[in-house]
Amino acid sequence: MGVMGAAMRTQKWRLGSAALCGVIASLSTVALLGTAGWLISYAAQMPPVLALSVAAVLVRSFALSRSVFRYLERIIGHDAAFRGLTGLRVRVYDRLERLAPVGLRRYTGGDLLARLVADVDTAVDLPLRVVLPWLQAIFVSVATVGFLAWLVPGAGLGLGVVLLIGLTLVPWLSARLALHAERRSAAARGALSTAVVSSLDGSADLLAFGATDLALSEVRRRDVDLTAIARRESAGLGLGVGLSTALQGLAVVVCVIAAIPAVVDGRIEPQWLAVAALLPLAAYDVVATLPTAALARLRVRAAAERLDEVLDERLPVRDPHRADPAPEHEVTLQCRDVHARWSPEGAPTLRGLSFTLRPGDRVAVVGPSGAGKSTLANVLLRFVSYEGGVTLNGVPIDLMDGDDVRGVVGLMQQDAHVFDTTLRDNLRIGQIDADDDALRAVLARVGLAGWLGTLPEGLDTRVSAATMSGGERQRLALARLLLAERRILVFDEPTEHLDPGTADALTDDLLEVTRGRSTVLITHRLRGLAQVDRILVLINGQIRAEGTHGELIEQGGWYAQQWVQEVERGDLAALTSRIPPGTALAR
Repeated sequence: MGVMGAAMRTQKWRLGSAALCGVIASLSTVALLGTAGWLISYAAQMPPVLALSVAAVLVRSFALSRSVFRYLERIIGHDAAFRGLTGLRVRVYDRLERLAPVGLRRYTGGDLLARLVADVDTAVDLPLRVVLPWLQAIFVSVATVGFLAWLVPGAGLGLGVVLLIGLTLVPWLSARLALHAERRSAAARGALSTAVVSSLDGSADLLAFGATDLALSEVRRRDVDLTAIARRESAGLGLGVGLSTALQGLAVVVCVIAAIPAVVDGRIEPQWLAVAALLPLAAYDVVATLPTAALARLRVRAAAERLDEVLDERLPVRDPHRADPAPEHEVTLQCRDVHARWSPEGAPTLRGLSFTLRPGDRVAVVGPSGAGKSTLANVLLRFVSYEGGVTLNGVPIDLMDGDDVRGVVGLMQQDAHVFDTTLRDNLRIGQIDADDDALRAVLARVGLAGWLGTLPEGLDTRVSAATMSGGERQRLALARLLLAERRILVFDEPTEHLDPGTADALTDDLLEVTRGRSTVLITHRLRGLAQVDRILVLINGQIRAEGTHGELIEQGGWYAQQWVQEVERGDLAALTSRIPPGTALAR
C-alpha cells in the first residue's frame, strides 16, 4: 500500500515475531478450550485421578502460554508498528519539506492536516488490525480443521467448509457493503477538518461580518455527512459480526452431528464429543475478527491512496545527484535573464530579470501586486525552478543542494510563524546552540528588549501568534534571521498587514541592523528606501527602472507616482489623527 507498506516492511522481523506469538496464543486458546472440555467430560466418568493429571497440566500450560504469548504479541507488534509509524512520519515530513513552499498549493490546510495526521496514523492499523488477524485466523483454522479431521473426518470437513466461508465470504460481504462509504470516509474527514480549520483561522472576520452561523452550519453539514458514512460502515461491520456468530453456531452443530455417530459406533471415546463441540467455538473467536480486519483494510487503503497522492506531487525543484559546494566567504549574487513561473502550465511571472548583488549591497525590489516580487524571493531560496542564470560567486544555484543554498541565503516572509512554545525555542530556530546572552542581544538589536522585560518568565515564557502583535512577530522573525547569520538576507514584504506607524518603525530598524550586509528588500512601501543602495522597479516580471530613491523620483513613472500617493496618504493619516473625536459629527 504505497509508502505505508514500505514503512512497515522495515519492521518485518519484529512483525514476524509478533505474528508467531499471536499464532501460538490463539492456538493455545483453542487447545485450552478443547483440553478443558475433554478433562471435564472425562472427569464426569470418575476415572482414576492419575488419568486426569496430564490433561490438568496441559490446561495450566495452555492457560499460561495464552496469556504470555498474547502479551508478547501486543508488546512486540505495537513496538514494531510504532517504529514503522515513526519512520513513515520522518519520510513524509522529509518529502513535505521539499514540497511545502510552493508544491502543495492545490490542497487546503484542513485537507492536508487530515491527510498528514489522521491518514499517517492509520498506518498503525495495517500490521495490527489487518495483517496479524488474518495470519492468526488462517493458521488457527488450518490447525483446528486438521486436528478434527484426524479425530472425526466428517467434523473436520464440515468445520473446514464453514471456516472457509468465514475466512472469505463474510469479510468480502462486510467490505463490499462498506466499500462506498469507506471510499468517502477519508475525503469526508478532510472536508470536516477543512471546515473547522477555515472557521478557526477566519474567526475574527466571521465575527466581524456576522457570518459565524454560516460557518457553523457548514461544519454541522460536514459532520452530518461523516456521521452518515460511519453508519454505513457500521452496517457492514454489523452484518459481518452477525454472520460470524451464525456461522459459529452452525460450525458447532455440524461438528456435533458428525461426531455423535463416531461416539455411538465406538470410533472415539465419549469425552471427545465435548472437544468436537468446543473447538469450533474457539476457532471462530479468532475468525470472527476478520470483518473488522476487512474494514480496517479498506480504511488503510483509502488513507494510503490519499497520502500517496500528496507525496507523489512533482517536486518544484530537484537537487542534483552530485551537488557543487556553496561558497563559504563573501558572496556575489547574480541573476541573468531569469524566467520563472509557479507551475509548468502557468504563465511566467519573471521575464528576463537581471541584476547583481555584491557583498554589502542593499537592493530594494518594488512594484505593483503580481509583478513577480515574491516569485523572485522563492527563486533565490530555490523553492521555485527557473530558466536563465542565478549564481553565487559564479556557481549556478541549481547545481547546489537546496539546503546549502538556504545556508547562504536567508528569508524573512510577510507572515512570520510563531510556534506555540517558549520564546527561547522560537529564537533558536535561527541558531540551535545560541546561548541566552546571544538571544537577549539579538532581541535588543531588533527593538524587543523592552518587550522581553515585560514577559513574566523572560525567555522561558510561552508565546504564540495569539499573544503577540503583528510588529512583535515580525521583529521576532528578524531576530531569527540575524541569529542564522546568513550572508544574503531576503525580506519578502516584511511590513505587510502592519499599520503605517508600526511598518515605518520596523523598516527603519530593519535597514539599520542590515547595514553592511547583502540585502534584498522586497516591499510595496517606499518610505525608508532612501537608505538602500539601489532600487529595482519590477513590473510584469521585468525591471522597468533602476536607481536610487532620488533618481527614480526625478525619472518619473510608476515609482514617482507611488511616492506621491504614499506621501499624500501619510499626510492625510497624520491630519486625521489630529482632529478631535466627534468633530465631524458635531458639524
